[in-house]
Amino acid sequence: MTEGAPTLSEFFAAWELFRDPSLTGALAGMMLGILGVYVVLRRMVFLAATVSQAASFGVAAAYFVGLGAIGHSHSIGPTFGALVMTVLTLWAIALDTSHEQHRRDSLLGFLFLACSAGTLVVGTRIVAELQDIEGMLFGTAVAVLPNDFRLMVVVAVATLLLHIWGWRGFSAVSFDRTGALVRGLPVRGLELGLFAGLAVGLAVSTRVLGALPTFAFTVLPALAAVNVAPNIKASLIIAASLGAISGFGGYVVAFLYDFPVGATQTLVATMFASVTWIFGHRH
Repeated sequence: MTEGAPTLSEFFAAWELFRDPSLTGALAGMMLGILGVYVVLRRMVFLAATVSQAASFGVAAAYFVGLGAIGHSHSIGPTFGALVMTVLTLWAIALDTSHEQHRRDSLLGFLFLACSAGTLVVGTRIVAELQDIEGMLFGTAVAVLPNDFRLMVVVAVATLLLHIWGWRGFSAVSFDRTGALVRGLPVRGLELGLFAGLAVGLAVSTRVLGALPTFAFTVLPALAAVNVAPNIKASLIIAASLGAISGFGGYVVAFLYDFPVGATQTLVATMFASVTWIFGHRH
């Protein structure tokens, strides 16, 4: 074994070992970076945090009721649990039609705290999967199963294609709903597609990478992009690029310095958001 700190050449020499987790981070960052533009500009940042935490609770609950055995081989059980809790959370929020910000914030706070506490309590009852629970919360896992990688490829590519095709419609219903109705756009269908994509993306990423990097990828690359981009199209491209770099680059930095993966990916994305905030405000 080579003495001293790991090097970049060692990382690529062991590419077969690190390929799936590093590329999974890049794909998740790209996918959530795109979705995050709508999250940030619609002022739904806390929604992303709440849904990520709800997905974590869904994974923990799946292990608790015995679906973890399925999840270890095919990732079906925990992923299903994450998706169910994600959909239920978004549905509960959609039921609030008051449009009062303080009511919405209170509901999000309640759901965030309830799911956070539920995840921690259920996690104490799952001794065999304790490492999985910790990885789910903080993104500390350094390996990704092949089935999880393939699932992320499918979801990320589908999200990218969907938003290449429909970004104008998604932008219209997100930032000028009244104008979209006047123009005769299928507003309900577009909003359903947008939130369905967000639900699936957050659920899958939380299941595979953890709640911390998922929330970070959903917010920070989009914040960075919005700070410097001249329009929505540029924001989507920049956010996807910075998200992918944060996911892959964060994994590499974590390898080189023996840092927790999820936290390092989050810090790399934070660096982009900080630099672009300074640069953007100078303009």
